[in-house]
Amino acid sequence: MRKRYLARKPLDEALRIFLNHPACSRLSPPESIPTWQSLGRITAEPVYAVISSPPYHCAAMDGISLRASDTFGASDANPVRVPPEGYHQIDTGDPIPEGDDAVVMAEEVRELEGGWVELRSAARPWQHVRMAGEDVVATEMILPRGHKIRPVDVSAMLSCGVRSLTVRAKPRVALIPTGDELVSAEEELSTEELYGKVIETNSYMLAGMIEKWGGEPVRFKPVPDDPDAIKEAILKAVGEFDLVAVNAGSSAGREDYVPKVISDLGELLVHGVDIMPGKPVALGVVQDRPVIGVPGYPVSAYVAFEMFVKPLISRMLGIASPRPRIIRALAGRRIASRAGMEEFIRVKLGKVGSKLVLVPIARGAGVISSLVRADGIVRIPSHLEGVDQGQELEVELIREVEEIENTLSIVGSHDMTLDLIGDEMRRRWPEVSVSSAHVGSLAGLVALRRGECHAAGTHLLDEETGEYNVSYVRRLFPDGGIALINLVYRQQGLIVRRGNPKGIRSFEDLRRKDVRFVNRQPGSGTRVLLDYELRKIGIPPDEIDGYENELFTHLAVAAAVKDGVADVGLGISAAAKALDLDFIPVAEERYDLAIPERYLEDRLISRMIETIRSEEFKRRVETLGGYDTRSTGERMF
Repeated sequence: MRKRYLARKPLDEALRIFLNHPACSRLSPPESIPTWQSLGRITAEPVYAVISSPPYHCAAMDGISLRASDTFGASDANPVRVPPEGYHQIDTGDPIPEGDDAVVMAEEVRELEGGWVELRSAARPWQHVRMAGEDVVATEMILPRGHKIRPVDVSAMLSCGVRSLTVRAKPRVALIPTGDELVSAEEELSTEELYGKVIETNSYMLAGMIEKWGGEPVRFKPVPDDPDAIKEAILKAVGEFDLVAVNAGSSAGREDYVPKVISDLGELLVHGVDIMPGKPVALGVVQDRPVIGVPGYPVSAYVAFEMFVKPLISRMLGIASPRPRIIRALAGRRIASRAGMEEFIRVKLGKVGSKLVLVPIARGAGVISSLVRADGIVRIPSHLEGVDQGQELEVELIREVEEIENTLSIVGSHDMTLDLIGDEMRRRWPEVSVSSAHVGSLAGLVALRRGECHAAGTHLLDEETGEYNVSYVRRLFPDGGIALINLVYRQQGLIVRRGNPKGIRSFEDLRRKDVRFVNRQPGSGTRVLLDYELRKIGIPPDEIDGYENELFTHLAVAAAVKDGVADVGLGISAAAKALDLDFIPVAEERYDLAIPERYLEDRLISRMIETIRSEEFKRRVETLGGYDTRSTGERMF
């Protein structure tokens, strides 16, 4: 039977309940380590200088040391000569000889016969001398407790004779993946062997987050969906670790045993938090050790760890939880959210003109690529049902601002060559990156009109003229100012499984009862082409099984065919080739980049055009298959 959540808690209340429990208030014990191994560690107590730095009066320059009084009165008109016994040759860092109290730089010393030297300016007492303890005096505090040690700190401590220090031990965190379907990421399995299985990857992501925050993760082998096995793993972990994280099995499904196990073994404090993603989190204590049931979807797991594990590890280390860098950006479109839930929206950022604009990307809790592609996260409070286009929002940065300002933003139709543009530009200019959002050709042009991106990828067919893109640009930009730069010509066609087991030959076959189709979203150029072809031959959409099933990229369509979700989809040849599928060509289309003319001399745009006109880029495109670069880089309108 399906189980229910305990009464869900708002995020702030869940944090208060969890972090205020005595089991979550324990500091990690101190340990002594060599100073030269202390980088990144947290001091458990103040660090004091053992010796002064420098430990003696020493020369700050190369030259000679002497008594300053022996040089008084020296000038160009009345130079002072010093005998060999009146000075000492000295190098930077050498101790000042007994009786000397000044250093004269070598370039100000004129050597004479017999070892004598001549000076034409007087030296001040303690000129060019570093006094003992000038930097740090013995017994002076170098670092306070609760300080994260930096490279400069290591140098300072060593220069003051500190050879070892006391730091907080790294909190040890047990990561226990659960699920009958899990297989190790380190095990080599064929595609057939992976059928019905899931590669366990969350523990690698979570381990990396723990290390970043100063903890020590230990990954367990996957545990089956069995309450007794989960109990055994938790009991073993709480005896050895400071924190136990059980991944998956924390929801309210039939095989989600983790909350009940925590309750049986100890105390279940919270089950269910009003956040999306991350709602099915379970927080508890077993044998005086905090235990967290982490949702199985990767984005949910990431958010739950950020919200609950990061502050807990910081507390164990005796430091404030790291705060994300916040910037403000304008919402490029309305973003809907669910009232009553605090929602974490992954966004792409782009500096378009003088504005920093954000657009949301895929929101599914299982879409790990959304975190890979995201520049930041926007939190929408639980009392809102979304935010309006143009509203200024706070963004928690995942990438550095400098990277974002050097990012070329392309929104519109999906094409595999967009990734090649990004890779080729990064090879030429390492500081530059390309961000592409796949929303369809028409939505891309609308985003361009709203100033949300630098360029829009489009392949929209005008059914009356048979021309691509121009009529749409004229309609959406009646005042002009838009250039169409050709990226590629490409083959569109029907993608079917290897060997074409259903014998599909043309659009006529889509109305067959034994054929399942997978479609692209409205506004995409591929959808426009499909509807055009169906109207020509008189097939109404409701006669096609799967017409309403929509995906957002050509590769997603190809994957649906390969995995048996559909028998056929309309897409580009390169996607079929990439997944080893058969392809039935139906049309050649022109794929252009629509770019505001005012951006053509912009540094990022001009570099992009230079890139796509290069022979190396064209060569790489043609190896994908199904592309023609005869007009690549040319201005078409």
